Amino acid sequence: MSQARHSTARSLAAHAVLILYTVIALFPVFVVVINSFKNRRAIFADPLAVPTAESFDLVGYRTVLAQGDFVLYFQNSLIVTVASLFFVLLFGAMAAFALSEYRFRGNMLMGLYLALGIMIPIRLGTVAILQMMVASGLVNTLTALVLVYTAQGLPLAVFILSEFMRGVSDDLKNAGRIDGLSEYTIFFRLVLPLVRPAMATVAVFTMIPIWNDLWFPLILAPSEATKTITLGSQVFIGQFVTNWNAVLAALSLAILPVLVLYLIFSRQLIRGITAGAVK
Repeated sequence: MSQARHSTARSLAAHAVLILYTVIALFPVFVVVINSFKNRRAIFADPLAVPTAESFDLVGYRTVLAQGDFVLYFQNSLIVTVASLFFVLLFGAMAAFALSEYRFRGNMLMGLYLALGIMIPIRLGTVAILQMMVASGLVNTLTALVLVYTAQGLPLAVFILSEFMRGVSDDLKNAGRIDGLSEYTIFFRLVLPLVRPAMATVAVFTMIPIWNDLWFPLILAPSEATKTITLGSQVFIGQFVTNWNAVLAALSLAILPVLVLYLIFSRQLIRGITAGAVK
């Protein structure tokens, strides 16, 4: 009974910490969004007040939609982020499964080699990456960004997922082999569902840097047809730096999609944390 109460208390504490963290993290976003719906006078008079009938104004969003192609920017960012996450999770999970499941000469060295990507920033190779993209004819394409972000996210994915996959029961995998399941079936049907919280963790830590990145879109895909939402917002803000309504509207449009994606992926992360607390 006491153990059950202790587990319940830890679960409640975990929920409380997560709620507090969410409130603190979302408060600046809340301030930006509510001010994007107010006129200039109301923004400076009372920035923490919600829009009223007198202060409500959509002039910022009208300016954003008239001066910038934000629908295209959203589409580009969504394609790059989703495609990069898919390849990072797929290839990272497969590499982690191979490193954790099979013993071969150089296993540890291969793991250390992949982990080096965490310590060495990929931006150090910007010139070489740009030269490769130019030689491949991939400059000003979304493919270039997907390839770079996939390479950027794989080291962390392999490092995290391999540790979780080592904890998967060998008896379960061996039972699947005895039943005639192939290694691919064991990987997709038995292993991946058990490491779903780890997959969510990798997705969260990979998704936000990709969506918010300005460096590689500026270097590899600066054309109007391939601009991401972050690059498009920065260019727009530079042009309308004194127009606070337009600036706040552009920031709101850039923030809200990644916030929604974060909440979608973080549900699995929170479930894994609270499940561990109950155990």
